[in-house]
Amino acid sequence: MSERKRIVDFPRPRLMDDTQSLPIALLRAREAVMAWFRPHHRKGGVTEQQWRVIRVLYFGGEMEAGELARRAWLLAPSLSRILKDLEAAKYIRRRPGESDSRQSLVSLSPRGTAMVNRVAPFLDGIHREIARRVGPDRVEALLALLDQLERALAPAPEARRRSRK
Repeated sequence: MSERKRIVDFPRPRLMDDTQSLPIALLRAREAVMAWFRPHHRKGGVTEQQWRVIRVLYFGGEMEAGELARRAWLLAPSLSRILKDLEAAKYIRRRPGESDSRQSLVSLSPRGTAMVNRVAPFLDGIHREIARRVGPDRVEALLALLDQLERALAPAPEARRRSRK
């Protein structure tokens, strides 16, 4: 008689299914929203990440590359490649920092500003259609809830200091 290894049945941890998972729900919602915007990014010849950089620069003006990465929610290595491509397309300008030549200051070029002004009416129309379908008050409430969620889950200042050491 051959001896089989007996598989021990451990109790399974209680895990919410994917319909109740906050991370998955947020990803599903993001994909539903981005499906409305992606075709316009493609028509404009920019990626979602490139558009985030352009948008941050449009509203924030010239800024240091590290700050741009944080505000556009991009990792520094990704931002380097994106900046190279946007610079080649003449949508942005880069210059060294005044006090530190290793620092890179990035701004939107006149061509980049013109592109934003050209596509803004289309993107604004998408925002209006989403608000029409969901309800403007609900979109406003959703944005407020997401802001509250982000603030509530942000690391405490003490935890941020410890993680930098």
